[in-house]
Amino acid sequence: MTLRDDKVTLSHGGGGKAMRDLIAEVFTSVFEPTSREDQARLTHEALLEAGAQLAFTTDSYVVTPVEFPGGDIGKIAVCGTVNDLAVGGAKPLWLSAAFIIEEGTEIALLRRIVASMKAEADKAGVKIVTGDTKVVGRGSADKVFITTSGVGVIPAGRDLRADMIQPGDVAIVNGVLGDHGATILAARGDMMLSSDLQSDCAALGHLMEATCTAVPVRACRDATRGGIASALNEMAEAAGCTIEIDEAALPLRPEVKGTCEILGLDPLYLANEGTLVLFVPAEHADTALAAMRSVDTGKGATIIGRAKEGAPMVTMRTAFGGSRIVDMLVGEQLPRIC
Repeated sequence: MTLRDDKVTLSHGGGGKAMRDLIAEVFTSVFEPTSREDQARLTHEALLEAGAQLAFTTDSYVVTPVEFPGGDIGKIAVCGTVNDLAVGGAKPLWLSAAFIIEEGTEIALLRRIVASMKAEADKAGVKIVTGDTKVVGRGSADKVFITTSGVGVIPAGRDLRADMIQPGDVAIVNGVLGDHGATILAARGDMMLSSDLQSDCAALGHLMEATCTAVPVRACRDATRGGIASALNEMAEAAGCTIEIDEAALPLRPEVKGTCEILGLDPLYLANEGTLVLFVPAEHADTALAAMRSVDTGKGATIIGRAKEGAPMVTMRTAFGGSRIVDMLVGEQLPRIC
């Protein structure tokens, strides 16, 4: 071991031996890229299938705190990028990871984040194949920011798009809503809240593959920033129809409901990091539920609503028998959540 520092210094971003040691001992020793060149060289049998398409996505992660119950910024970076590929029907295969590290960040923290990323990538069946590190001065970042890009393959004949949703299609979520946003809020300690909540952060590639293999999925979105309400509004607008959800069917933990009641928040707008909503034709709903429930991340799959003829909007049948519009989130309930 040649890296003897406890904290990151500006010399770790200077291009010399200190940077080489940091990269070698903290990053490449864990990720084990197949090439040490400035680019990853990718081959996979799925690329040879006639009609297959590449899927590509990128995202940045700035969550605070960087470690929280149920995950950390590294886990979110892997899961979030895997999920952005998976909800489009792609099989996630490769990720890149770029780190902006603040001077003074503990090396031990970086090691925990990198180990978390490796564990999640292995679980999701993806490989982190290339990356970058930059070090900035104290106060120029908040410990560490991560940008990940992902590449996957969409099999021939699979075409998931929100404008494919038809009236009568049912909306299914794979699990509870709002856990991530409520967990981050409690973890910050600003509101003196105490709970046993954990983030729902999880990679959903295996769930989507099982579901797409079993039934014709029309469209899918992961309900991250803006929550399930924003995801459904985007889909309703693209499909040109009304999506009606049932308040009584929404899977919410009592702790999340209680946190929202205390703080005046709406759980429909709380972020999730392991929850998606997909639409399938009504006649395939039972098969879709069975396929989703066969995977750990889909054990809580349930129908929450359906698409209807009408103006592009989201409405909700309330527990009192009425109906209200569920609009897009205006502003931001909670910043720096992913």
